[in-house]
Amino acid sequence: MSEEKLMSKKKPAYPVSEGLDEYLANYNRKSEIPIFYDDLLRFSGSVVLYDKNDVDTLWVRVYYSEFERKEIDDSLKKVYSIFLSDGSTNINQYLNVDAVDFCTFGNSKPFRIKVRNILNDNFTYFYIKKTDASRIYGLELEHMLSPYNLNFLVYKDTLIEEHIAGIPGDEFIKNMLPTCSEPEKSQLAKEFVKFNERCMIRLLGDMRSYNYVIVPTHDFDHVVYKIRAIDFDQQCFEGKLKVYRPQFFKENFQMVELVREKLLRDSVDQYKLEERSMVAKRILSSGNRIKKLRAICKMDTISTNENITMLKAQIEELTSDSNFGKCKTMGEVLDLALNFVRRNYEDVSVKQIIEHNIKI
Repeated sequence: MSEEKLMSKKKPAYPVSEGLDEYLANYNRKSEIPIFYDDLLRFSGSVVLYDKNDVDTLWVRVYYSEFERKEIDDSLKKVYSIFLSDGSTNINQYLNVDAVDFCTFGNSKPFRIKVRNILNDNFTYFYIKKTDASRIYGLELEHMLSPYNLNFLVYKDTLIEEHIAGIPGDEFIKNMLPTCSEPEKSQLAKEFVKFNERCMIRLLGDMRSYNYVIVPTHDFDHVVYKIRAIDFDQQCFEGKLKVYRPQFFKENFQMVELVREKLLRDSVDQYKLEERSMVAKRILSSGNRIKKLRAICKMDTISTNENITMLKAQIEELTSDSNFGKCKTMGEVLDLALNFVRRNYEDVSVKQIIEHNIKI
């Protein structure tokens, strides 16, 4: 199936509801900042950014008039301090805004800000985007249901996101995967199975290879690879269930082939079960926070009626749970999907306890 048919051509940005706004304030995701996304659009020119092989990166480096540059730089330094420090201006004298880059590709059209500490030349990236409710749900769910914590802030129509470090999936597949050892390939296959399952469970779509990163970690005498999503625009929007399964995107073909070559069917099933169990444990450990988020999402509008009707029918067919057919919002579909995973985990756990007690 082609990408064009698999996904909608354009996803709209959904406003932040009053309930979601209160949630963000309650969990310190909301903070007043001195600059908005639209302010950064006032650049007077740009130059195309190429990678080391002279390939267009789809990013442009923007520049501003001399009059506006100082105001924008000062504001971005304040955002850095609010986002990554205590919010004071004491550190501003040690900071320099090295670059403001603008991405011309995709839905979010983000600005990437590079801030450097002039004392030691260490630098940090963060992103400024337009606020979108489905993207915020995606970030929060990633924070609670994945192995990784995320830092982001929302103020009115502007979203500040931290940079997620790693090797872009498309670059890794093209340049590094062929040189990986056989044990490393097996480990990557395992991680892709888990990543695929996690995306489907929490309805995170469009995980093409350039929307996730591979994170290598050195552990004793070998390298451990993890896969992290970096784009959350397609949280709970599309109607086709395949969109929420990275295995169906042609950009991930080599990763799918790796799974076929390196893992037996029983191993794939085991890794899926492990990931479902981990997500269920995170749902339980997140307590009231995820309950509040799910309750707000159930009342929110983050997709079209057509997509909701299509997705709930496909998940009902997959799970044989007729409750999905009663859903009226995408948040209700998500809530039932998470309940389905949690309920199955708890049922298995109770069964194991009973069997254990009988054996004793």
